[in-house]
Amino acid sequence: MTRRSRRPGPGDGVVGRLGWHRVTRLTVGQLRRPGVVVLLGFASMVLLVTVLLMLPVAHERGVTTSFREALFTATSAVCVTGLIVVDTPTYWSTFGEIVILSGIQFGGFGFMTSASLLGLLVARRMGLRTRVLTAAETRTLGVGDIRRVIRGVAVISFTVEALTAALLMLRFWLGHGQSPAGAAYHGVFHAVSAFNNAGFALYSDNLIGFATDPFICLPIAAAVIIGGIGFPVIFELRRELGTPRLWSVHTKTTVLTTALLLVGGTVAVTAFEWRNPGTLGPLSVPEKLLVGFFQGGVQPRTAGFNSLDYAQVHETSLLVTDGLMFIGGGSGGTAGGIKVTTFMLLLFAILAEVRGDPTVDAFGRQVPTSVLRQALSVALLGVALVGSATLALLAVSGLDLDRVLFEAASAFGTVGLSTGITAALPPAGQYILIALMFIGRIGPITMASALALKERHKLFRLPEERAIVG
Repeated sequence: MTRRSRRPGPGDGVVGRLGWHRVTRLTVGQLRRPGVVVLLGFASMVLLVTVLLMLPVAHERGVTTSFREALFTATSAVCVTGLIVVDTPTYWSTFGEIVILSGIQFGGFGFMTSASLLGLLVARRMGLRTRVLTAAETRTLGVGDIRRVIRGVAVISFTVEALTAALLMLRFWLGHGQSPAGAAYHGVFHAVSAFNNAGFALYSDNLIGFATDPFICLPIAAAVIIGGIGFPVIFELRRELGTPRLWSVHTKTTVLTTALLLVGGTVAVTAFEWRNPGTLGPLSVPEKLLVGFFQGGVQPRTAGFNSLDYAQVHETSLLVTDGLMFIGGGSGGTAGGIKVTTFMLLLFAILAEVRGDPTVDAFGRQVPTSVLRQALSVALLGVALVGSATLALLAVSGLDLDRVLFEAASAFGTVGLSTGITAALPPAGQYILIALMFIGRIGPITMASALALKERHKLFRLPEERAIVG
């Protein structure tokens, strides 16, 4: 078997590289729950950005930033969401915008990835504990090549952001009359926001003013898709792009589901909004297709830029977008939601049950039961979180169900799309969204494991008994 076609085996990963006894010793301590470290790291960064945004230099003259406004903006930035309670370009100063941009970049990398990259740059080494924690956060199989993975994440991120920024700068400068310095600043800000799927923009109407400009929308859409597909998939595609038969089940599932959702979202939103006078109705056919692709296919995948006014869209489009935001993007990247692999694995499980198959298979491989249980747990926890948050928001705001559900799904999926009710929510409603954005970025399973008191290991099995289902 050649090296190119070799798949990870029992000897690979943390267990294979460190040995069973050594891994057992690691799991007895803090490394047993790396989610704790990731959770505390994100929480610390949110608090740091909050403090910086409360400084007088962070906002424009004549305004005063409350703790709630700073905390909401900081959480939205670090959790790469994009929901806002104040107008970004008019409320925050240049310093404040740079703080927000730094939070976005940190949140897109992830806590352990950012810390590991900083450690490599400063000390040029990583401890075993850091490697294991980073492997858990980046969904890496082993700890031996974490240095290469971290460098790869940094190179891909900065390369995509630099290319996107260059294209946007040229368009802002030559096509929209901005000064070279202003165009460069706007290009970098929106490129970083796009690749990290944040959705923050330096325009009061977000990107509505550029809705029909393909030289703005398409580079941003490309950066969003690349950032949201996940670093593990990017690494594999870089090695095996021309040989799809060698792709792992994860890569095949992610690429297929991403393509289907991009096409499906584009078709659905474009069709539903085709004659809507408040959205696509006045546009030409090419412009409708561009906006439909950008807004219906790309942005609900956790990006959050908007090129049309969601306060004017039909309820059918809102519901389609709710589903896309809840699913999200790829694992191990900058996207949120329950992830496309979770969604597709559950679909495979349903198809196997309908056919009466004893196992769940995907692309010529059997899916382990433990993976299916994890997918089911993530999906059901996501439904519970969005449902509970929607009920709470309805209770404190008195707004319509469709708009409140849209807001909750956007916060959980770390998307950032809104029908315009975020700033109008009462303080209790905004704190609910803050918690939902944080949980959505960390992940329901990571949050649950971080709060668990200890792991349980059963030494016995109970007798089986079937319950009636359906």
